[in-house]
Amino acid sequence: MSELTDMQNIGKELEKQLKQVGVETCEELIQLGSKEVFYRIRLIDQSACINRLYALEGAIQGVNWNYLAQAIKDDLKAFYLS
Repeated sequence: MSELTDMQNIGKELEKQLKQVGVETCEELIQLGSKEVFYRIRLIDQSACINRLYALEGAIQGVNWNYLAQAIKDDLKAFYLS
């Protein structure tokens, strides 16, 4: 997998934002993690919602964000609300 858009949940717009915050590769996204990358995205886009955070985690796990385990969604939601 070489392109960010090859990952689950990553479309052209999210790829553009990822590159704006310094995430150029799939490996960088995985290494940084969804929370750190979402934090960076929120600095440039205050409208980024929790679904974007779920999408990032789903991309890292290789699943559609709708299928993330509830415990993971709960953890991400707590992060989002903090």
